[in-house]
Amino acid sequence: MRRPKTHIQRARSVDEYVEMVKQAIFEVEELRLAYEYDMDSMGGAAPFIDLLDADLKALFDSMKDGSYQFRNEDFPFMKIVEREEDRRLPFKYLLRQINETHRLGLDIGEE
Repeated sequence: MRRPKTHIQRARSVDEYVEMVKQAIFEVEELRLAYEYDMDSMGGAAPFIDLLDADLKALFDSMKDGSYQFRNEDFPFMKIVEREEDRRLPFKYLLRQINETHRLGLDIGEE
């Protein structure tokens, strides 16, 4: 059975959730490199790269030090996700997965 397009697959384990965050941090670094290589076509990315990087690294740090808590509220970076075009932020779905997992918790035993 196909899921509706609006369904966002949440992480199914803590390890998967941590890996999502690590992958998002990597993607931000790749975006930064792309921006530095071709500032003309990526010019719109400059203002949000540092904010996104800081938010994701703070999230990862809270996971490492044990202070992270799931909450039914959006991460601050979701304003960037909703505002930016896919070509400037090609990993929007990953960020939505992280946010959805944060809001609703792990996807354990749901099918």
